[in-house]
Amino acid sequence: MRLRDTIIWFVCVLLAVVLLITAGTQLDYINSQRQEMKLITNEPLENAPPTLAFATVAMGAFRGLVVDILWMRADKLKDEGQFFDAKQLAEWITILQPRFAAVWDFHSWNMAYNISVAIPATQPQERWRWVKNGYELLRDKGISLNPKSIVLYRQLAFIFQHKIGGVSDDANRYYKLQLATAMEPLLSSPDNQLDSDNNKYFEALAQAPAGWREIENDANVRPLIKALRSADRKFTEREEFVGNYLSLRQNPSRFKPAAFKTIDNFRGTKALKKFDTFAKAYQLRNVWKLDPVLMQKLNKLYGPIDWNDPNTRLPLDWRHPDSHAIYWAVKGLQTAGKEEFSIDQANTDRIVVHGLQNLFRYGKIFIYRPSAASLLRSKTAGAQTPSDSSQPPQRQMPEVFLRPDLRMFEAYNQAILEVIKKYEDPNEDEYSSHQTGHRNMLENAVLSFYQAGHRPQAQKIYNQLRQLYPEDKFRVPLDVFARNRLLEELGRLHVISAKEIIQLLLRQSYFLYAIRDDEAASGTENLAKEVYNHYYAAYSAENRWDLPEFPLLRYLALVDVLQDRQYSLDLRRTLLNRIRIEKPDLVRELEQQQEKMLKKQP
Repeated sequence: MRLRDTIIWFVCVLLAVVLLITAGTQLDYINSQRQEMKLITNEPLENAPPTLAFATVAMGAFRGLVVDILWMRADKLKDEGQFFDAKQLAEWITILQPRFAAVWDFHSWNMAYNISVAIPATQPQERWRWVKNGYELLRDKGISLNPKSIVLYRQLAFIFQHKIGGVSDDANRYYKLQLATAMEPLLSSPDNQLDSDNNKYFEALAQAPAGWREIENDANVRPLIKALRSADRKFTEREEFVGNYLSLRQNPSRFKPAAFKTIDNFRGTKALKKFDTFAKAYQLRNVWKLDPVLMQKLNKLYGPIDWNDPNTRLPLDWRHPDSHAIYWAVKGLQTAGKEEFSIDQANTDRIVVHGLQNLFRYGKIFIYRPSAASLLRSKTAGAQTPSDSSQPPQRQMPEVFLRPDLRMFEAYNQAILEVIKKYEDPNEDEYSSHQTGHRNMLENAVLSFYQAGHRPQAQKIYNQLRQLYPEDKFRVPLDVFARNRLLEELGRLHVISAKEIIQLLLRQSYFLYAIRDDEAASGTENLAKEVYNHYYAAYSAENRWDLPEFPLLRYLALVDVLQDRQYSLDLRRTLLNRIRIEKPDLVRELEQQQEKMLKKQP
């Protein structure tokens, strides 16, 4: 070897050694920066079997192979019904590969669907714990680590829409109650009850400070914070202050009397109102991961129509699972949606549309409580009312009932037309699946408005149906179509349509009675009874499909009519006065139904 070649070889080796040493000295700094920037995904396993811990450390870069083996094993365990073992493996996979979106999807589904139903329906609180674990896993961990995965947003929205909002689980009513009661305290200001048209309150939530430091430095609010800290040691920790404050407002007995006295001392002040709004916005942001700004945008975009002003949207009812489903689907489309078509994106759009459709079909939440105001004593209709019962209401377990909300039609109709345009295929001659769903929904909406006594709206929707989907069966007059549609629905009776039909028929009978069309009112109520009897005979053996007793449905229908602002105040007064004067037996039945509800034991 020539001297020149030897020198070159020696210099190259020396340079390589220097570079390797230099790189080694930078390794600790690089790793620390990766950790600070949260770029490290391979964190060590905790509480794992020694064999798994050894394999992950020894194989190093071959962790992917370990994940594949664990994934196949978890899938096999799920197929064999060993859901708890599959859950443990899925947890290890999420630690090994937290950017693996499919395992978060699998893990959440396993908890919300498989493990939950493995628990007897007689223990709904335990079932709810697993359903809650499932959606919290996605919401709090999976999405934060995979913010660009639309699959996780869709899955989270689906759990709210299907598992909690649907009826496939025997404990679904318990789920709805838990979600509604958890959200309810966050949806009203301290000096107002929960109000569906409280737009100003949602605007205040959206404008509330996002961080603790800003509210703590507010000169008006600082005395309140200081007073609560002095009143009870539970308010000394900043991290727990908001949660304890909200708990104090709901359950003062958990705190020292001085704490609630502090609230009384500040009641009606700007400081309490401002901190209360901040606390609820803070809870929405940090616990529920709901951005009040996006909530307000969705209220304006998808909220129900105000019958007094058709140009105004009222807030969505955020106690309803479908409102949460819509939020997470929209969030996914905004954050992880792409311009090019994907089946995941199309399915996420479907969740938004189906959520609005569900809010139309059963979007009004009615929660029975011992302190519920008497319908027959309500000032809504402006009539004189009987005296209060001498028997105080007993403690009762709240119950949730869902009823149609016709105000949601415009939001649904607007959204589905935009989705149809978004996925329009000029090469398709037949209706797309979105158009087919829209046509079917228009048919249902025509019948719903018609049965509720809102004929002008029914005719308007029928005209749109005729224009967009010119078919022979839509060429008949509105009355004929409504009759044919009702017969068609009865012929293929399904639990959801049965609930809608019964409720809307009863509403229509009250409307007809209010306008003194007594013969039609009686016939409509009899038809509602026939539908109820047919439904009860077909589904009474299935607990999750169960309907309340017919008197309770009649009571709920009257609530709907008296609270429907599409009807004039005079019409509602006439209805209540006629019932009180001409149908004392019905009044007694309604009063008995109310007392039965109030005295019902848990």
